[in-house]
Amino acid sequence: MNHRPFTFPETTSTVVPSPTTFFSPNLLSSPLPTNSFFQNFTLKTGNQPEYIHPYLIKSSLSSLSISYPSLFSNPSFTYQIFNPDLTISVSNNPDPTRPHVISSFNDLSLTLDIQPNLRFFLVRGSPFITCQILQPLQLSISTVHAILDLAPNSSKTRFKIRLNNGQTWVLYSSSPINLTHNVSKIESLEFSGVIRIAVLPNSDSGSDFETILDRFSSCYPVSGRVEFTGPFSVEYKWEKKGWGDLLMLANPLHIRLIDNCNGSVSVLNNVKYTSLDGELVGVVGDSWVLKPDPVSITWHSIKGVRNEGYSEIVEALVKDVSGLDSSAIETTSSYFYGKLVARAARFALIAEEIGYLEVIPKVRKYLKETIEPWLDGTFGSNGFLYDRVWGGLVTKQGATDTGADFGFGIYNDHHFHIGYFLYGIAVLAKIDPIWGLKYRPQAYSLMADFMTLGKGPNAKYTRLRCFDLWKLHSWASGLTEFTDGRNQESTSEAVNAYYSAALMGLAYGDAHLVALGSLLTSMEIHASQTWWHVKETDTIYAADFTRENRVVGVLWANKRDSGLWFAPAEWKECRLGIQVLPLLPITEPLFSDAEFARQLVEWTLPALEREGVGEGWKGFVYALQGVYDKDVALEKIRGLNGYDDGNSLSNLLWWIFSRGGCEEGTSGHCWFGHYCH
Repeated sequence: MNHRPFTFPETTSTVVPSPTTFFSPNLLSSPLPTNSFFQNFTLKTGNQPEYIHPYLIKSSLSSLSISYPSLFSNPSFTYQIFNPDLTISVSNNPDPTRPHVISSFNDLSLTLDIQPNLRFFLVRGSPFITCQILQPLQLSISTVHAILDLAPNSSKTRFKIRLNNGQTWVLYSSSPINLTHNVSKIESLEFSGVIRIAVLPNSDSGSDFETILDRFSSCYPVSGRVEFTGPFSVEYKWEKKGWGDLLMLANPLHIRLIDNCNGSVSVLNNVKYTSLDGELVGVVGDSWVLKPDPVSITWHSIKGVRNEGYSEIVEALVKDVSGLDSSAIETTSSYFYGKLVARAARFALIAEEIGYLEVIPKVRKYLKETIEPWLDGTFGSNGFLYDRVWGGLVTKQGATDTGADFGFGIYNDHHFHIGYFLYGIAVLAKIDPIWGLKYRPQAYSLMADFMTLGKGPNAKYTRLRCFDLWKLHSWASGLTEFTDGRNQESTSEAVNAYYSAALMGLAYGDAHLVALGSLLTSMEIHASQTWWHVKETDTIYAADFTRENRVVGVLWANKRDSGLWFAPAEWKECRLGIQVLPLLPITEPLFSDAEFARQLVEWTLPALEREGVGEGWKGFVYALQGVYDKDVALEKIRGLNGYDDGNSLSNLLWWIFSRGGCEEGTSGHCWFGHYCH
């Protein structure tokens, strides 16, 4: 057998942008990120802001603007408002239109060079903006507000800047700096060294907050990386300079997952910055260990199918499998085709779970006929190809059309599309190991497009293409510039991607892939429950948004939207469904809180009275109703006359007849106890 890494045929895309404008030349020989927290800095003119907590950062015309954003909220959406509170540049710059250069990047950080000789260490969660001035020059710090006061300390290494919008900023310098100001601009004499700037947020701690910033002002991070240290464990490590201890900020999910058994970090609960993602809290320590709850990756339902459901499931299964006909498939879309593959794979696992093996040969034949053409390049009108410019997969249609395959050719939704194929591949490799061995190289190349951990010029794909190791969830939006940064709509399809990769690891006996897929699945579930699932008692979002929404439609880096890409906000059945599909064993830990499931379903049910609601979307509403009311949900499912193209009656019946465990109507996260190894 050939164990060499497989590469899909190369293509020259006509639609991907060139990365040469903004990336340092030494970075261009390695695969480049396509869904990163700084992606706007790499697209078009590079001047759209990015949210690098706790600041919105904008680079434009050889300057860097910093905003400590205010929050706007109404029942439909909530977002942070960018105002250039402070803009740092070089006085009398002879080349003010030169673009910035990304000289390095890592999981948690970005080094941005603004010529001449300004180097910004943009590290996520740092309360300070750190700038290294590489050669003596005159600095300019301007503002759209009025400067009320600029107060230095005796050594001219600390300046307090008061603005007429109520903000107070503190500037620290590594050596004395001479600053003067007028109503809207601060200028320096020639200076080289390091400056750090931090806002004093509105805080009950008053002058104590200044004292804390003073204490930690001399130690600054220049980069941050994430290490995968063991099962269900990741470690944040920062490279730091200066002296003293390192102060960073943690989001609410970090605070929940930080493991401080050895006392290596100190949480400063009186250091708080506001954020769209919830309060950011100060944490002191050079490294953090995060331990998400373990989740088991299982082929079948957690507790098995109840006996009374067998005959009804078998009847549906026979009918569903008899309808499988690969020659009748009309779609050539990688997304919709992948959903059909995964739908059929469910039949094999349901049949296996209830012991009705007679249908499996036909499912196996269908899976071979549908998957193989995408792996061996014989599909014809579409297929997977390799783009060397950014280092990743595109589709044949997507390589020439940004709208084809939902933007797959510009790196949109990769984990969604490939996740469905991986599910089918995992199941087929399980039931036909010889086939699995034959196509293992292609399967692993597909998986590696969004699951690669390695970096450097020998890598074929960028590191964890879609997964954000600071927010602990995925982004979907690829190489498209958006004012509000990256976005993701469907968390459940993201969960499916990592779950399916872990299943593939099970099929191939690859413990490393199982461990990585399980870890990413767990973190995606945690993040979904933190930022997409909106419980009635939640306080992360403003009261008006929380009151009207039980689930976020599209989550952006800098915005939360009730609407969907494909449906208005009032189509609540779509908003629920896109956070549930595909319906799988992993859906159970994703919706482990039965009380929240009840809140979400009851919020959605009135929308089903609208004329023209699709039967497929109703199926997901009733499935979730089955978490807390199996009997009512079952009757509704029996009355459906259609199903989502990735779902089926067999799958819905399997789901309902495998419900049980947590007491109906209980709340809280029971999935740690029920689904851990």
